[in-house]
Amino acid sequence: MKKMIQTLLAALALSFGLSSAHAAGGGIPWDKFPKERVTDMAALQNGAKLFVNYCLNCHSAAFMRYNRLRDIGLTEEQIKNNLMFTTDRVGDTMKAAIDPKLAKEWFGANPPDLTLIARSRSAPGQGSGADYLYTYLRTYYRDETKATGWNNLAFPSVGMPHAMWELQGQRAARYTEQPDPHDPTKTVQVFAGFEQITPGKMTEAEFNVAIADLVAFLQWMGEPVQNQRVRLGVWVLIFLAGFTFIAWRLNAAYWKDVK
Repeated sequence: MKKMIQTLLAALALSFGLSSAHAAGGGIPWDKFPKERVTDMAALQNGAKLFVNYCLNCHSAAFMRYNRLRDIGLTEEQIKNNLMFTTDRVGDTMKAAIDPKLAKEWFGANPPDLTLIARSRSAPGQGSGADYLYTYLRTYYRDETKATGWNNLAFPSVGMPHAMWELQGQRAARYTEQPDPHDPTKTVQVFAGFEQITPGKMTEAEFNVAIADLVAFLQWMGEPVQNQRVRLGVWVLIFLAGFTFIAWRLNAAYWKDVK
């Protein structure tokens, strides 16, 4: 229980920190995450593969067990053979491969747990946590003024390097100077697009799909029963509609002879 409370507090702190960074650095409007990916089993399976290969090296999912991946159509053998690199027991939680002491030494703090990251990050008028993650993971660019050599449009001055740069390739951000709308005597830097420096293993469209799959998995991981809940909700509404009709006709039958 103590560990759970600490992790939830860390997630809330991360959310507050990201919100503060966004407010201070401006950021960009968030793109809409394709929500249909959360109900696509193939997308969730691909997202799980991307998660264990690119995220689980530093980030844990302390409240998700490997055997829960059977809910997205994977067999226990597939989980053991393809997704388990830090443990041999399929009932274990998804812990990061990195040593926490080394992580704190390299990054200044332990990378946050990602079990609830998609649910903890949202902003009024901006979008959901999935929208933020979908935007954030696709807007990295090279910035040699930063310690990691990377920066991000959705999270300016981010401390995390671009873990998936080999897939996306290296890009530079182009800016133009425009008059400051609040002070015409000054100019501001406005993002004008990306310039590809080196190609990635994926095309832009392929990378967008891969990120959508990864975010879908993160969204599912925060609430594994969400798809069942939606399906159950549909049947409940159908039942209530049918019961309402029966109750209406029964009421009419009881009162038809009452003047």
